[in-house]
Amino acid sequence: MGSRHLGLGRVLTAEMPATLAALCAGDVTEWRATILARETAALSAEHRAAVDAELGPRLGRMGDREVEREAKALAYRLDPASVVNRMRGAVKNRRVSIRPGPESMVYLSGYLPQRQGIACYATLRKAASLIGDERSLAQVMADLMIERLTGKSAAEDVATEVVLVVDDETLLGGGDAPGRVPGVGPAPASQVRDWIRDSTAPVWLRRVWRRPADGELIAMESRRRVFEGQLRKFLIVRDDVCRTPWCDAVIKHIDHVVPAAEGGRTSAENGQGLCEACNYAKEAPGWSAQTAPGSGPHTVRITTPTGHTHTSRAPRPPGAPPPKPPGVDAMCSHLERRLAIILADAA
Repeated sequence: MGSRHLGLGRVLTAEMPATLAALCAGDVTEWRATILARETAALSAEHRAAVDAELGPRLGRMGDREVEREAKALAYRLDPASVVNRMRGAVKNRRVSIRPGPESMVYLSGYLPQRQGIACYATLRKAASLIGDERSLAQVMADLMIERLTGKSAAEDVATEVVLVVDDETLLGGGDAPGRVPGVGPAPASQVRDWIRDSTAPVWLRRVWRRPADGELIAMESRRRVFEGQLRKFLIVRDDVCRTPWCDAVIKHIDHVVPAAEGGRTSAENGQGLCEACNYAKEAPGWSAQTAPGSGPHTVRITTPTGHTHTSRAPRPPGAPPPKPPGVDAMCSHLERRLAIILADAA
């Protein structure tokens, strides 16, 4: 976010004075200024200034979508080659992503070329309109997408790996502690049992034990330089999302807390899941990290170039919290009882 604000500030002060003036006067929102800066990013400074001079004074009377449309039209008129190149570059970034939604749902999104994306939506809508039952059109379209992507009549029939972390009480004993899907979020206990009991596809259980004293997942060791195989899966399950404080991005890299070049081991204790950006940032001068064993779930202490220290802890596995250590009064009572028994035996 800081990088985004800094980039916008540089562009407005150096190349877009009319937009900056509208923003300072309170005529437009920061987001509307961002839209204009974004849509002119591929233009030269001269052409960007021309768009700014044309649209800047009018921004207060335009909506967000209108600003986007006008900026695209002006950019194409001034420099059609750059717009075409930008469109070609966007096609290279096509992808499918997933993010958690409310009520144990997820958003499955496709970033697709415009023509193909419209064709996919139109095909689903046309097919759904031919099916008449109690479901709404949107529900039928969602069900059709699942069936066509998986090639099955129902998504539950697909044999694929969905990592789900649960404790034994939730799985077998009717416990209420929710499970967790790494990178997605919690899943209610009853839903977890339904997934496993009602699935028509094979269900495989992989046991990963946690230490009763503090709830930390038991570590695994590897002699390899690279985190891979089951050790990599273990760390993704343990850490859930990027371990950098305040970053909840999806884990892309498995990092050595203490770098391998400095003698750090390729082990669960010295490993952590990071997103790509945080892993690259950690390699910059002034950053350092070290593990803090014995302080509960896997803990990493991070020191930034400014000298600040932050603590990162892996999320606790699902299940009952570990027992609290006895207080001073309980310990004194225990010692008094032991002393009374010893004195009685001596007498």
